[in-house]
Amino acid sequence: MGETISLQELFATLKKWLWLIIGTTLTAILAAIVISYFFLTPIYQASTQILVNKAEATTDFDSSDIQTNLQLINTYTVIIKSPVILSHVIESLDLGITPAALNTQLTVNSEQNSQVVSVTVQDPVPHKAVDIANTTAEVFQKEIVHLMQVDNVTILSPAMYADDPTPVRPNKRLNIAIATVIGLMAGVGIAFLLEYLDTTVKTEHDVEELLNLPLLGLISPISDREVGVGRVIKQKGVDPHGK
Repeated sequence: MGETISLQELFATLKKWLWLIIGTTLTAILAAIVISYFFLTPIYQASTQILVNKAEATTDFDSSDIQTNLQLINTYTVIIKSPVILSHVIESLDLGITPAALNTQLTVNSEQNSQVVSVTVQDPVPHKAVDIANTTAEVFQKEIVHLMQVDNVTILSPAMYADDPTPVRPNKRLNIAIATVIGLMAGVGIAFLLEYLDTTVKTEHDVEELLNLPLLGLISPISDREVGVGRVIKQKGVDPHGK
């Protein structure tokens, strides 16, 4: 019985503060829309793939050559993001930034158990991201010959321009969904907090809990109409019982 009453009180509280919960949720959604569409700068992404292979072609397949190339990939990922490479990229594209700043825009990943390295660039300008990704791959392919005395890098898949590029962030739909959940949780939390802080006595149940005593009786509420009729009878001196 106590559990049923608790559930009833729970739903009663939610119903009582429904306007607050809805208002908080709508406010959070509106804030997410405004911030996502008007304040956050769209970021675009472009990627190019580099293949690490053997320097000279042979007809014999040797698994040890692949293992050697796979080990070189870890070295290559460091070299790609080094100032030696990035300074040439900056000079070639006239970016006007430091290698450290450009480094924050680059992500270099190697596919698991493969000889393919992906160079990903993020930038507020879509075509600029494509140019940086392709130029980085081209500069690396050229400079690795002098740095490590090898010629085993091939550009497998260059970054391509898109007519209508889509930003990778902000994810507006995700931001709105998160704001909806946060607003709903905040509204429910505030509602229960206000209900907990409200110590006024409203029902006979509140009286029982406050005094820790059982109720012996209740006074029925008197409507305004009954009060008005009573005043008229009293003024006219009429016996309400007809005597």
